Amino acid sequence: MAKRILIADDEKNMRWVLGQALESEGYEVAQAADGKEALSAIAEQEPDVLVLDHRMPEPDGMEVMRRVRGKGLKFPIIMLTAHGNVAQAVEAMKAGASEYLTKPFDLEELKLSIEKALQYRDLAAEVERLREEIDKEYDVEGIVASDGRMLDILETVRKVAPTSATVVIYGESGTGKELIARAIHNLSDRATKPFVSVSAGALPETLLESELFGYEKGAFTGAMTPKPGRFEMANGGTLFLDEIGDISAATQVKLLRVLQERRFERLGGTRSIEVDVRIVAATNRDLQQLIADGDFREDLFYRLNVVPVTLPPLRQRASDIPLLVAHFLEKYKAGGKTFSADAMEALVNYQWPGNIRELENTVERLVILTHSEEIGLDDLPAEVRAGIGAVDRGAACYVLPEDGVNLEEVELDLVRQALDRTGGSAPKAAKLLGLTAKTLEARMQRLGL
Repeated sequence: MAKRILIADDEKNMRWVLGQALESEGYEVAQAADGKEALSAIAEQEPDVLVLDHRMPEPDGMEVMRRVRGKGLKFPIIMLTAHGNVAQAVEAMKAGASEYLTKPFDLEELKLSIEKALQYRDLAAEVERLREEIDKEYDVEGIVASDGRMLDILETVRKVAPTSATVVIYGESGTGKELIARAIHNLSDRATKPFVSVSAGALPETLLESELFGYEKGAFTGAMTPKPGRFEMANGGTLFLDEIGDISAATQVKLLRVLQERRFERLGGTRSIEVDVRIVAATNRDLQQLIADGDFREDLFYRLNVVPVTLPPLRQRASDIPLLVAHFLEKYKAGGKTFSADAMEALVNYQWPGNIRELENTVERLVILTHSEEIGLDDLPAEVRAGIGAVDRGAACYVLPEDGVNLEEVELDLVRQALDRTGGSAPKAAKLLGLTAKTLEARMQRLGL
């Protein structure tokens, strides 16, 4: 389909000459004698490129351009004027002109400008399409990540969410386990049903049982009225069981029965209640070690651990820290505040024992307490500046097990850690590893990185 060029100029001869020249190039040409006609033509059919005279009857070219850009229209605009000067050119470019040509100009120059404008427009459209595609593919429920392992996890979330599979999310405290659980729920066909969360580690055994399964009137002292439990509240939706490794043996038995039979009784009750609930569990403990210690049922583990998801601690995804900082600055309405380069470097190098939760709290505190627009190194908490929690680089990172190790796997892990810690900078990673950049590059090629 021919590209449509709108020529808006109060000189009839100029419109005719430009029209003939552009039509000979295969363009479809429309004309407007003043600003009013130009705006009307744009409203009727948006052009691919607008060739706009700077000075013409009201509204003039600058006003036409301001109105066009004010409506969010992004097609290229080439401004023409017989009175060109640097100030006008700067004003036109700031207002949204793609290019600024001074009369008289060579027709070939205009044709080249139009061709470049169309190429730029197509490129911008492609970038926007790719951005939307990337957002759709990797931005799962607002989770901020660019780290390769996190992107793999988000892909797993996208795949498992539409199913009814039970998921166990492993990770240190503050790594975002509940955020992943909510993403699984929100991307499933249960999204319109309740998402109910309960922290097993925060409740004593007797209270946890009544919270999960509810109770009937008179079930215990103080039970004056019946109360539904979290399973009933989550019926049709998702129940998020946080700190699953902390539940007692007795509660594990009851939980296993619910998973197997999809039914239970309230405390003090005899009526069997059927529920349709998806379980997403989370823990910061090693469930298999708990099984070996006799503290967790093996049959319950296999019922829960259909799809395991392990979240890396923030120190292992340091390349995500600048993205997370930007996200939290926006979340807490920082009003244009930014971090200086050395402050950001300190944030990236700090080990964050409290993970994303600690980082978020730090950013929120700095937004509140820092009065300058730029948050500097001196504004950071002392432990971040001092690198408290940082890995002791003089200590051995690996202890050789009795059955030996795969050296290539160890090397691959160390290179990945170095790249993560330096935000993907190969020269900085090489320095951390005590290598030259060229040596690291050769090893990365050999390791497939």
